[in-house]
This record gives sequence, structure tokens and C-alpha cells, in this order.
Amino acid sequence: MARYIDAVCRLCRREGEKLFLKGSRCNTQKCAITKRAFAPGQHGSARKTKLSNYGLQLREKQKVKRIYGVLERQFRKYFEIASHTKGVTGKVLLQLLERRLDNVVFRMGLASSRAQARQIVRHNFIFVNSKRVNIPSFLVDKDDLVTVKSTEKAAKRMKENMEMTKDRSVPTWLEFNATEFKAKVLRLPEKQDISSQIQEQLIVELYSK
Repeated sequence: MARYIDAVCRLCRREGEKLFLKGSRCNTQKCAITKRAFAPGQHGSARKTKLSNYGLQLREKQKVKRIYGVLERQFRKYFEIASHTKGVTGKVLLQLLERRLDNVVFRMGLASSRAQARQIVRHNFIFVNSKRVNIPSFLVDKDDLVTVKSTEKAAKRMKENMEMTKDRSVPTWLEFNATEFKAKVLRLPEKQDISSQIQEQLIVELYSK
């Protein structure tokens, strides 16, 4: 499976805002965008040009892809699904991204970043409705129960991660039991449940051309 393996701090600098791709480290003085708040590259500090409408749409799409750790082919597939689903395309697109299993693990506070959540899923720590699921892109649905492998090693790792994410709140569409490391999906996520500022309409306009 293809994945981004270069320095993720460059991505935040390119988008001009913190995407929290390294979890708690993004809140420290070590954050690259805190030290160098301009685009990466030799001429990054000189790039002050005003973006066109297309440029704004492209940057918004790139930002959302990077927040959720999705590459272009899969992101376009999500858009196609959203465009053929009843409802507002932009809203459905965000719901699909939020329903990803790696994102749910991240939202539960069991990982400091979505990249770490993806690793936890890949390493067979997560069960959905009592069945092991090691596919990060797996989509949870209403009333699904997400649990953690019941071993001492898994419990220790989850406790350590939860200590790092203790200041992060669990969204209201999840009912989280911190003692048993499990969460129930109460409903599908809404736009207001997403902590990042996303203008999904720009993405819809970009792909609709």
C-alpha cells in the first residue's frame, strides 16, 4: 500500500498551518511551523503570491488529504462515493473520512496522531464488533463497537497513549469507555464534530470541474 514517507513537518509548512501530524509534539517549540512559518524549499520564504480560485481549491484538498493521511487515488474514490450518495456531497465526504477506523482510534485518544493510530490498527490491536480488523480505511457505522485487544501489553500501550492525549476531548458521536478502552458509534459524525477548519465546498468545486 502506498504511503507518504517523507518529513511530515514539510506538509504543515506548505499548508501554512498546523495539521498535527506528529501529535503532541506539534504543541511544543520543536514544531517546524513555529520556527519557520513559511513554505519549504529554497524560495519558500519568498512565496507571497495571492492564490487563484483554483489554487485555493487545490490547497484545501491537499490539506484535507494530509490531515487524514490519504493519498490522491483513495481520496478521489471517497469523493466519487460521496457524489453518488444521497445527501450533501461535501458533508458525506467528511463523514467517510471521519468514519475511517484509524481516525476513530485517534478520536478515542488511543493514539497521539493518525499515523500512530494507523500503526495500531495494522498491528492487530483493534476489534470491531468482536472481529479483528487491521485495515485502517475500514469504515465504522452506527452502533459499531470498537475495542482494543485484551492483553496486558495492549493495555499498557493504550494507557501511555491516553496520558499523552489527556487534553483532547472525545467527539460526541462516540461513547468512549476509558477504563475498558472501547467506544460505541452513537451516530454518524457531523461537520461540527471535526476539530480542523475545513472548507469542503472548495473540494467539491475542484472535483466538479
